[in-house]
Amino acid sequence: MSDSPATAAAVPNAPAGHDYVVVARRYRPQQFGELIGQSHVARALTGAIEADRVGHAYLFTGARGVGKTSAARILAKALNCVEGMSPTPCGQCEICTGVAAGDDVDVLEIDGASNRGIDEIRQLRQNVAVRPSRARFKVYIIDEVHMLTKEAFNALLKTLEEPPEHVKFIFATTEPNKIPITILSRCQRYDFAGIDASAIHQRLGQIAAAEGVEVEPDALALLAMRAAGSMRDSQSLLEQLLSTGSRSITAADVTGLLGLAPAARLSQLIQPLVQRDAAAALSEFDAALAEGAEVGQLIDQLLGYFRDVMTQAVGCGPERMLHALPGQRDEIRGVAEQLGVQTLLAISGILDHAASRLRVSTQVRTLAEMAIVRICRLGDLDELAALIEAVKAGATPMPAVKKNGVTNAPPPSQGGAGGGSAAVSPTSIATPASDAATAAPVAPPSESRPTAAVTDPAATVSQPDEPVAKPAEEEPAQESTTAPPLDAATAKDLWRRSLAALDSLLGDHAAAAEQITVDAHGKLVASFPESKRFSRDWCDRPANLQQIDSALRAAHGRRVPFALATHSDPAAAAAPHVSMRQRQAEVANDPFVQKAIELFGGDPNRMKYVPPRGQ
Repeated sequence: MSDSPATAAAVPNAPAGHDYVVVARRYRPQQFGELIGQSHVARALTGAIEADRVGHAYLFTGARGVGKTSAARILAKALNCVEGMSPTPCGQCEICTGVAAGDDVDVLEIDGASNRGIDEIRQLRQNVAVRPSRARFKVYIIDEVHMLTKEAFNALLKTLEEPPEHVKFIFATTEPNKIPITILSRCQRYDFAGIDASAIHQRLGQIAAAEGVEVEPDALALLAMRAAGSMRDSQSLLEQLLSTGSRSITAADVTGLLGLAPAARLSQLIQPLVQRDAAAALSEFDAALAEGAEVGQLIDQLLGYFRDVMTQAVGCGPERMLHALPGQRDEIRGVAEQLGVQTLLAISGILDHAASRLRVSTQVRTLAEMAIVRICRLGDLDELAALIEAVKAGATPMPAVKKNGVTNAPPPSQGGAGGGSAAVSPTSIATPASDAATAAPVAPPSESRPTAAVTDPAATVSQPDEPVAKPAEEEPAQESTTAPPLDAATAKDLWRRSLAALDSLLGDHAAAAEQITVDAHGKLVASFPESKRFSRDWCDRPANLQQIDSALRAAHGRRVPFALATHSDPAAAAAPHVSMRQRQAEVANDPFVQKAIELFGGDPNRMKYVPPRGQ
């Protein structure tokens, strides 16, 4: 619905003294066409009046300051105007002026918060039987009706369902969820939407022109954004600025009134955040506070700014920006090109968490500065996500590079948002050029404690979540072709040299391996006597496996997969290696097992092989 010219209510516009009326009351809508942002409600009520299908009970719901009470008054005037029922009341007759002023004898406005008891509702039930003194209808407008007690609602039910033909009820509330369903079912409900910032901006411009005050467009935009969809809130803020007596209002006046940082100061704070310069960001933050910005408002501004950046990063148009001033739009698009969506989501999460903590803490500045430093310590999460996907897909990750002065890979002590560590092995982030062609993809380490409870040489102890103990069948083909196959002597020599490097850590376990073999996949299998309990102790130390992997790589010039096994019979160590997956396939193909699956309706794909106890 288009905005109508600024019109004043029937209340005198006295410039000074005790008769002065504030802007929010003087410029209250007086016709359905003046309801800003509620065209659906105005259209429905206008059609009901023209068709003579006006109900006996209406419920207007919505946030504060969106026009609920104004619409109720307009409806009351339309029903009772001297010139007849019309969607466009004259606004000049005694009834229209009385309703606009809120003192008409037949249009009763009741505050639900102060008249919430059953006694008040009993009085209302007695009064509805009395016919209106001069109007067609007696109209009861009950504001904040959700404040009525349960007993009061129950007392109102019968009257609300079948009121006298000369009575109309109009309820207004900001919390319809608190109204009993028995009341809701007896009313025609209209939901008032929040008013768009552009509509508020235009209306404030009309009011400023009517008041003879020049207001900068950026100042009006700031007032409209701060109102958060409430026309009355925006008009109250404009009233504060008008009360200074100045005939010109600038954006600086608005930021000073609201405790906001000017757009230029906000831009100076954004740049070091994008460049990950924590020291510069804290300096700009301190400068913004010194100029009068409030900590909480500044964090909210940053959150709104990065929200607009996120909309541009995902491909939305400039009309989706809610918090940016017109002069900031090109800057926001530039920031969106530098930061990825994942990084923007992490930044927004940090700022939102900080904003919620500011409301319950006395150390507001410290919390805000912590959020700023945390943002500066974020890595490029979009590049990190690409690396992880490459690792999962089996591709060799590229070395860490810099983009716009920011390293793609996060610092070793950092990771995702909130300081979490990224689940990527260091070798997958920066692989030396000599090993880039032969390095195997590395899976993220598991957070759970690895388990090593294998006593059968065929069921080789391996670490599913450790990069050095991947199952042989999952090794890429280039592992077995980039270097000659290992013979037993070379394998044993490599193993001894690797264990020698860890002699101080392992002690006498370094010589505990009685036999080293090479399986069909080129994997080293070291067998230890059961009495040494070596495999269990070893697998409880994931860091040791990484050191063995590094030693094998340094000794042979490539990554050499290896596994550990324990056995009771040394001769059994020479048995061919059979993985858990192969063993499970053999068991699933057993005729007895297949017959059991057929009888009991099992799913072979969901079977899990568990070695017998003691093996």
